[in-house]
Amino acid sequence: MPGGVDNPATPSGGNTYDRRVCLDLPRLGWQVHELAVPGTWPQPDSAARAELARILRESADGSLVLLDGIVACAVPDIIVPEAERLRLAVLVHLPLGDETGLPSSRAAVLDAMERTTLRAVSAVVATSGWAADRLVDHHGLVPGRVHVAAPGADIAPLATGTTSTTGVPRLLCVATVTPRKGQRRLVESLAAVADLPWSLVCAGGLDQAPEYVARLRKLIAQLGLTDRVHLAGPRTGPELDATYAAADLLVLTSYAETYGMAVTEALARGVPVLATAVGGLPEAVGHAPDGSVPGVLVPPDDPAALIAALRGWLGEPGVRGRLAAAARGRRTALAGWDTTTRNLAGALEQLRQEQPQVQPQQQPQVQPQVQVQAQAQEPRRTA
Repeated sequence: MPGGVDNPATPSGGNTYDRRVCLDLPRLGWQVHELAVPGTWPQPDSAARAELARILRESADGSLVLLDGIVACAVPDIIVPEAERLRLAVLVHLPLGDETGLPSSRAAVLDAMERTTLRAVSAVVATSGWAADRLVDHHGLVPGRVHVAAPGADIAPLATGTTSTTGVPRLLCVATVTPRKGQRRLVESLAAVADLPWSLVCAGGLDQAPEYVARLRKLIAQLGLTDRVHLAGPRTGPELDATYAAADLLVLTSYAETYGMAVTEALARGVPVLATAVGGLPEAVGHAPDGSVPGVLVPPDDPAALIAALRGWLGEPGVRGRLAAAARGRRTALAGWDTTTRNLAGALEQLRQEQPQVQPQQQPQVQPQVQVQAQAQEPRRTA
């Protein structure tokens, strides 16, 4: 897995996922050996490449190796030569070419490298049904080799939000501040409803795209929203819990998401969601047991729809009450991390029982191994 997986300054859904399944797999009888590879993944320097190559080279023949896609997918020259003797699985949190803001030429190169890697490995794990279907279609993968293990959610106490009827509605965006997460268009849309009361906290890392963050700060000032929009930086643990507890609405206006863990983290507290209908976000929002939708989904390229949704939620108490009730219903139906780990373990068990095998349309018949979250060895089996 990437070297910064436990760095509190750079929290991410992918890091949380990696950490949770590494902790939970041993409870299902698996021996897990974690290997974190420092480096600027998916653009590693020579030292990071050498370390990854060493780890794979020293893995015993037939080892079952689970790799985080951010480490594996951009280095097929390291992965593919090891695939024939190792049982390799790659966990794809986000296709590399889907990162917003990449030059088209760079995105195409990353996409091609990812395709080579994923066609060579024996198993691919996606974090939503939508993501699995896209990987199959986009990269030409064998459907039976692509598995789904969606992130789980920890049910938490119901958020208190705005406790006073005269309070200002509190909006929350939990996402690293990058172009893909769309904070700029969120701020622009909120400026269009500045006549209504609201406040926004953006909780997420500020170091990944510093130029974007600087432009966003400038925009907030130009729009006169410095007293209403707060870039809080990364929040984890009790501090993040308190941030969710104070929220009335989660807003996530991403341009690309394979799932969206912040959505289910909010729903686990009964906080409704306003999100763009991209990727796996509709799957994460889901439905309450009575069929109601615990949020509003808007087209990704329709600013007017986003503004209308914000105005409707902010200006209509009945809308807020209905969505809050649906969110509380969805909260009771969320799957936990134990389901995630069991689904992942099922994919690994299938791979464990097979001989290393490559997918078609790939010249080298080897399976790539990189580093994602853990290197899983053959599981302990008890009577």
